[in-house]
Amino acid sequence: MFERPTKGGERAVLVHLDFSEREAREDIGEFRELAISAGAQPVAEITGSRQRPDPKYFLGTGKADEVRQCVEDEEADVVLVDHALAPSQERNLERLLKCRVLDRTGLILDIFAQRASTHEGRLQVELAQLRHISTRLVRGWTHLERQKGGIGLRGPGETQLETDRRLLGDRIKQLNRRLDKVSNQRGQGRRARTRADIGTVSLVGYTNAGKSTLFNRLTQSEVYAADQLFATLDPTLRRLELAEAGPVVLADTVGFIRHLPHDLVAAFRSTLEETREARLLLHVIDAANDNHDANKEQVNAVLAEIGAAEVPQIEVYNKVDMIPGQAARVDRDSDGNVTRVWLSAVSGEGIDLLLAAIAERQRHDVITERLRLPAACGRLRARLFQLGRVLHEEVADNGDLLLEVRLERRDLEQLRKSEPLADCTGWG
Repeated sequence: MFERPTKGGERAVLVHLDFSEREAREDIGEFRELAISAGAQPVAEITGSRQRPDPKYFLGTGKADEVRQCVEDEEADVVLVDHALAPSQERNLERLLKCRVLDRTGLILDIFAQRASTHEGRLQVELAQLRHISTRLVRGWTHLERQKGGIGLRGPGETQLETDRRLLGDRIKQLNRRLDKVSNQRGQGRRARTRADIGTVSLVGYTNAGKSTLFNRLTQSEVYAADQLFATLDPTLRRLELAEAGPVVLADTVGFIRHLPHDLVAAFRSTLEETREARLLLHVIDAANDNHDANKEQVNAVLAEIGAAEVPQIEVYNKVDMIPGQAARVDRDSDGNVTRVWLSAVSGEGIDLLLAAIAERQRHDVITERLRLPAACGRLRARLFQLGRVLHEEVADNGDLLLEVRLERRDLEQLRKSEPLADCTGWG
């Protein structure tokens, strides 16, 4: 796919524009960290502002010339643009600058390609890359074109460009089939945990918020953790025993970032299902980061995009050891429910508070209920058995079904509101 940086890092010029319609101007600092994470060596940064993107160069003619001069002066190998470029804009810039041009999406995909270590992770990254470059194919290899006719040029009537597109399409279909199998395997694992009444608690948050460090602290594991963007790509599951609340499965997932490529979200759908199907989300927030409120909004936006907005959350404000005067504590809402836990995953301060909060939420969210269903509600009964929620069943004298079920409170509320319950009365 994309070329990897050479030893010592490719010399990169970073380009960032602000547009007037944006409510808040974004800092180039995060993009610089992305470039360094990809193995680049930033040698210059060019910033500017525009009313709207230029159709040809995105940057505008004058700014593009400024970048070209900077590339020559710094002998740069690549230009990294902190925006999503159209394929034509990327090609036009490469012709003008005489070097490779990579937009924000391509840079993130390259980081993912470097970090993916499992079979599933590599499949997901390749799928996202292929979807991205499929829009960037240009006409090439014209000496092999077979639509002109003539001696030696007659053939199936397919240009090399069309052949490339077809091969890419075939490979994308193959990757989707493989990832569907992975998704089914993950689904089987979740159903097995559901039958055993073991819920999933998923760590989510902005990249480099400290999720993997917290995961290691909670589970006594040695998952790779580093002070860099996207240190974790491949999800890791560990069993966590909670005092007086039983076991849960803790999931460490990939971090989110501003302007996360849609192709990447789609490719990682099987991984993100662990988040969507979780019983509880631990939203890890870097309390020492000045932009933590904006980062929190970005994470919640991605959660909504993948269908996990309704999953209960506890906000975990990490890195309190880096904030003078800040100590570990628990915040509660007006009903007494835990909403925030302040802690340090590095020092371990406040970890006991988080474990107690998870156990409290576990006891509160999982309830045992007796349900009386008319015989006409057989489909609902089958659904409860399929989910592994039925603890005991009896048949009343009048033929009603008496079920004792153990399930999450939110699932019970959804069942009460679902259409099949229209004719089912006598809950309680």
